[in-house]
Amino acid sequence: MMLLSRNKTFFSALALIALTITIGALTIQGANQKTERVLLGIDVLERQDFKPLWGKRVGLLTHPAGVNSRGESTIAVLRKSNRFRLIALFGPEHGIYGNEKANVPVEDRIDPRTGLPVYSLYGKFRKPTPKMLNGIDVLVVDLQDIGTRSYTYVSCMRYAMEACFENGVAVIILDRPNPLGGQKVDGPVIEKGWLSYVGAFRVPYVHGLTIGELAKMAHRLPGWLAISERDRRRGQLTVIPMRGWRRSMLWSETGLKWIPTSPYIPNLSAVLGYPMTGLGTQIGSFRHGIGSPYPFRLLSHPEKTAEQIRQALRSKNIPGLDYKVVHYRGSKGSRRTGLYLLVKDWRQLRPTEVSFYLMQLSAAWSRNNPFAEVSSNKMKLFNKHVGSSAWWEEISNRGAQADVRSFFQDWQRQSATFKQRSRQFWLYP
Repeated sequence: MMLLSRNKTFFSALALIALTITIGALTIQGANQKTERVLLGIDVLERQDFKPLWGKRVGLLTHPAGVNSRGESTIAVLRKSNRFRLIALFGPEHGIYGNEKANVPVEDRIDPRTGLPVYSLYGKFRKPTPKMLNGIDVLVVDLQDIGTRSYTYVSCMRYAMEACFENGVAVIILDRPNPLGGQKVDGPVIEKGWLSYVGAFRVPYVHGLTIGELAKMAHRLPGWLAISERDRRRGQLTVIPMRGWRRSMLWSETGLKWIPTSPYIPNLSAVLGYPMTGLGTQIGSFRHGIGSPYPFRLLSHPEKTAEQIRQALRSKNIPGLDYKVVHYRGSKGSRRTGLYLLVKDWRQLRPTEVSFYLMQLSAAWSRNNPFAEVSSNKMKLFNKHVGSSAWWEEISNRGAQADVRSFFQDWQRQSATFKQRSRQFWLYP
């Protein structure tokens, strides 16, 4: 979706499910696995008989993961009520039904299931136009984020908020869990110069906030939205909080079913892997498992065995992480091997640390430093994801000698500062 795969071969759904189950026990060891029933923002709104929407003309920004705790689409839930009029749908990347490819523009259309207009916010426009918002009193946003900065759904939310505040349309965010929990904050804070659609807010790579908390923070802090101060102050934002969610919860503890947020994030294993391997495989020869049963969790390198990768990573002493060599069948039946990243203790793990060691190893295992030989466009895309010019200078100039540890010490301080600053916007204990 946002971190592009160079291998787009997929297995059948049945093979993916079966193989994921076989290694499911390896996914999040070290976390409390007790599950509790969590009521999502849409559940709470439904229990309120949709009172904040009474008498309003409503637009809805959502996607397939926008469901209530019973798995019912938010579109269907809102259409049941006669207290208000749902008059338009808005879709992010991959569209409202999740059947659009990554990085491919989506056109506006009429939804054949509801007869409602669907305005694409990943096509000609990424920010709703005044024409799209014409006649709408309130825009409801129900998007499932994955807790990592370079995922475009929070960017879509930001642009929608800006357009609504500029055009006098109220915004209601239906809050959802951060599947990584609300305590883990990790990785570089993006620099202002690298803000983009794959990094819309100045937050660490793993930010530890729900989508509703991010919206509150952006609304309250000057400069976080690209609109006038007058429009920001006048903008009407309401967040419908969840009930029963705590910051210590990973998705597996919520009792909720995971709905794939994009084709490459089919399960919680991939959610956990995304911040671990996504950045470290953009440049260089490492692959991160897209096209295998373990997307973002399975490492391979064309010139190294899985065992050699394991030995190299073990020498880095990354807390909370272990490794398992796994064998699987390729799409044409070929036997393949990779190194599965096993989370032994999520509380200890600094997930993004893996990616920066992968970059260092890529430079060490290449004849020439791959970071010193990329095009300007590839460099810019990389930095939009990572967000640190200083790191680019380090890895492109020093390659295998890049000082990963000193950068992480600095980023840990930044993350601690951010976490403390963000507490005032927390909605959950």
